[in-house]
Amino acid sequence: MVESRTAQGETPPSVSVVVPLYNEADNIELWYGPLAEALRGSGRRHEIVCVDDGSSDGTARKIAGLAADDACLKLVALRRNFGQTAAWQAGFDHSTGDVVVTMDGDGQNDPRDIGALLRKMEDGYDMVSGWRVDRKDPFLRRVLPSRVANALISRITKVPLHDYGCALKAYRGEFVRDLEMYGEMHRLVPVFVRWRGARIAEIPVRHRARSRGLSNYGLERSVKILLDLIVVRFLERFWDRPIYLFGGFGVLSLLASVLSAAYAVWLKLGEGTDFTRTPTLAIAALFLLIAVLGVMMGLLAEMIVRTYYRREGTKLYAVKDTLNLD
Repeated sequence: MVESRTAQGETPPSVSVVVPLYNEADNIELWYGPLAEALRGSGRRHEIVCVDDGSSDGTARKIAGLAADDACLKLVALRRNFGQTAAWQAGFDHSTGDVVVTMDGDGQNDPRDIGALLRKMEDGYDMVSGWRVDRKDPFLRRVLPSRVANALISRITKVPLHDYGCALKAYRGEFVRDLEMYGEMHRLVPVFVRWRGARIAEIPVRHRARSRGLSNYGLERSVKILLDLIVVRFLERFWDRPIYLFGGFGVLSLLASVLSAAYAVWLKLGEGTDFTRTPTLAIAALFLLIAVLGVMMGLLAEMIVRTYYRREGTKLYAVKDTLNLD
């Protein structure tokens, strides 16, 4: 976990807004002014943490120019494009606010909705998620796959949200600063914070059509999210005791081996069928091998988990430079 970088004696910000950016130089002016105005209007001490994920269009340079006149605007420039999950992670790690708000840097989120998120958190919630009720994206390519994914994630994780893909969300800082994400798991942050006991709410927010630049999302990302969802389900049930999964599979395989061997013996003694004329004995041996491998994999996974709990943390990203971060 990255320690707070506020100067000695300086009051930490109340709100940190994390904005990941990848080749969004043309869109910065769409959200920066309204965002700064909305945060000043809230009367809360704030910071805007922009994470440049290896952009090649001058995004970092444009943020740096704005940051020269705004000490609340901070930049974390990554050495290359690590992906959106790593960018979220870097933003969380470098934020210092009591509340961390996330939003996209493509201008589709409306900064005016941040006030509504913060007011909802005052009701005692640890996370408030935005819900793009009137979404301004192509229906077949973006909206329909998103709805299917939202329903699937909600059903599997038992964390019901209408819009996991909405970047506009607010979290208590302590719930997100020590997360360890990878893959496309930034979309599943609500699941992780719920595991930690967070109270979650969802409110409608505005959504604007992308007017500049190209979307970095595609249908292939849905496949990645599905695979990450399988990982999350595994972590939820078996993270601290993987032997229950692998060992349980090994026990079932051992039972199948015993039954196959017993059937082979019955054929030999009861019907006079030679072992070489039936595959049941070979099947019994195969299941026995699978049982042994299953138990061994479970024990190996247990050792890996124990090693994980003892190791020093490593980061998913590498920082090239920072600005306005002490």
